[in-house]
Amino acid sequence: MKSFTSNQLRQEFLNFFHDRQHEIVPSSPLVPGNDPTLLFTNAGMVQFKEVLLGNDKRKYKRAVTSQRCVRAGGKHNDLENVGYTARHHTFFEMLGNFSFGDYFKEDAIKYAWEFLTKVLEIPHEKLWITVFEDDDEAADIWLKKIKIDPARFSRMGSKENFWAMGDTGPCGPCSEIFFDHGPAIKGASPGSKGEEGDRYIEIWNLVFMQYERNTSGEMKPLPKPSVDTGMGLERIAAVMQGVHSNYEIDLFVNLIDKAAKILGVKNDGASSLNVIADHIRACAFLIADNVLPGNEGRGYVLRRIIRRAIRHGKKLGAKEHFFHKLVAPLSEEMGDAYPEIVKAKDRVEEIIKTEEIRFSETLDQGMEILEDSISKLTDKVIPGAIVFKLYDTYGFPVDLTADIARERGLNLDLQGFEAEMNKQRDRARAASKFDAVNEVTIKTDFETSFGGYKLTQCKTNVVGLFNKGAAVESLKDKGIYHR
Repeated sequence: MKSFTSNQLRQEFLNFFHDRQHEIVPSSPLVPGNDPTLLFTNAGMVQFKEVLLGNDKRKYKRAVTSQRCVRAGGKHNDLENVGYTARHHTFFEMLGNFSFGDYFKEDAIKYAWEFLTKVLEIPHEKLWITVFEDDDEAADIWLKKIKIDPARFSRMGSKENFWAMGDTGPCGPCSEIFFDHGPAIKGASPGSKGEEGDRYIEIWNLVFMQYERNTSGEMKPLPKPSVDTGMGLERIAAVMQGVHSNYEIDLFVNLIDKAAKILGVKNDGASSLNVIADHIRACAFLIADNVLPGNEGRGYVLRRIIRRAIRHGKKLGAKEHFFHKLVAPLSEEMGDAYPEIVKAKDRVEEIIKTEEIRFSETLDQGMEILEDSISKLTDKVIPGAIVFKLYDTYGFPVDLTADIARERGLNLDLQGFEAEMNKQRDRARAASKFDAVNEVTIKTDFETSFGGYKLTQCKTNVVGLFNKGAAVESLKDKGIYHR
């Protein structure tokens, strides 16, 4: 096997398919521009969804990409696994080649096999193949034309080998390629008992897009069968660099080392360093794609990731704001492949630092509340009222509290949390009815600007006083109409 850096692997992949008449298409943004059903771009095929459906005509029928992806919300959510496994990420790069009604299963399989065994020089005996249980066509290609050893081949059900981007949209059977890390690693072959171990790792998924699933679950054939493949850059880099964890590849080694130095701790493989290195990639690229921290939707997911990283920094002993300082080394590491991260560097740093300041002010207080609650537990369940208080008063996303509980071998009373949330909703509805009765519209010639997205405090001038909609010279403590 050859040795490749991550940047070399990315370029080798793009070059291989470009030489085979594939258009090199730039990565699309992390916010899908053509699919309101998705929170984030979670796979390489997202930007080609309308092409696969036959609604978008391109000048090319073959494409190759290295697509930046985020899986931290919605159907595809790996956030809670980051820090606990060797291969889960919130942000990752997906290498993919695509055929839009041009070639189909045979060429897709031949291309994948050639790239892995000829270009990367992975030995045949290190690869294991799976196909969808009813896909005899793909099985015949692997067994009769590629002549894969039947001992390293298996059929699997729809859970493993039938791919869909979401609940609706393009879908179809797939063929997965696994790398065998060897008998020294625990785990059995795909489809057998014990497959949950890490010996066999999926590195490439060849999806044969044959159908479109509608909202009722019905599947109709696509106008032209197409190919959508995906191979995680981080996973194949681990294979080619001879390491078992994605966090040991070159893309992460430098980031983790920088994080350790910024925090003033020893780089001893702590999972918290992995979390921080993973999360800065997701946060920086999301902000570069114009997602801002907020209280709902994409903004709230971003806020959750930032706050989780800050908590892990505190866990390692961080005394100062540190997370924004990793934007510079990240842009150095990935700027050549993604120049937009270099261009947005200063803005990304500013937004992350603002969020750090905002959350750090309440993190220590919230942790005191949580620690006190844990010390008084008579069982292994943190009460829902405490979970709600941390969320409502101190800005602890529930999954952050769950992350802390998981480290302590504890669980959350989520039913109790939901009960508290419902009480809050009832209070909000009651308050809104009261406000509607007392609604007052104030019209002025004054202009104001909101700086809350960038500032946590500022100086301003009072230019007018109003009481119940009427301008007044002064306001007293009693009888003031508050809005």
